Amino acid sequence: MTSKPTKENLPELIAEYQPRLKSFIRNRVGNKDDTEDILQDVFYQLIKTLDGAMNPIEHVSAWLYRVARNTIINNGIKKREVRSDEVFKEFSKILFDGSSPETEYLRSLVWVELESALSELPAEQREVFELTEFADLSMKEISVTTGVPVNTLLSRKHYAVLYLRKRLKDLYMDIVCS
Repeated sequence: MTSKPTKENLPELIAEYQPRLKSFIRNRVGNKDDTEDILQDVFYQLIKTLDGAMNPIEHVSAWLYRVARNTIINNGIKKREVRSDEVFKEFSKILFDGSSPETEYLRSLVWVELESALSELPAEQREVFELTEFADLSMKEISVTTGVPVNTLLSRKHYAVLYLRKRLKDLYMDIVCS
């Protein structure tokens, strides 16, 4: 297709690129449902971009494959984060459900390790983590109070969580697997 992509030629664009994009995605994902979801996301992004039309797409093929690749990466990151979150939910259940001398001891051990790990974080990351997790403030509330953009706060929290997961992994393994 040589013409510029528009909403009017969208059906032709989809018909032309869908089979190749689907194959590209399937080879990298391997799961049929994920392939379909990612393909749908790519064409949704195309529709949104064509609706906005502030930044016209020069090379449709390159743009579609770049969006597909980025969506695959983001999808993989989200799945890993969900798995990690499930692990830590299980960890929390073990530690905070019920009250016995053993769970009380484990609870105090975790708090000591968590406080130690938090103290190792850069101040900005520690602050946003503590405000969201312990003070139960939203990113928007923190942004209004501190004047720091929400995306910056999200990034800081993301790095804090990644560090804490890595730092507390051994403790988790010792408690859950013993």
